[in-house]
Amino acid sequence: MFRMWGADVINMSTVPEVILAREAGICYQAIAMSTDYDCWKEGEEPVTWEMIMAIMSKNAENVKQLLLNTITKINDVRCTGCKG
Repeated sequence: MFRMWGADVINMSTVPEVILAREAGICYQAIAMSTDYDCWKEGEEPVTWEMIMAIMSKNAENVKQLLLNTITKINDVRCTGCKG
């Protein structure tokens, strides 16, 4: 289905959470971390659990740095589309 739509990325991490959060008026932010391309990219070697865990470890470090660098720049920001 995603190939037929011409999609480049398949996101399996934010639905239905983001929809339910919006409906409940809860501010919600996701950080997506890709782990592999073998579900659609032809010519890639089959993904192993070890490969995924190694990439997840790198992704976790990247997200930690992202959060540490971003949180300090947020100064009492309020989401206008949320109840909070």
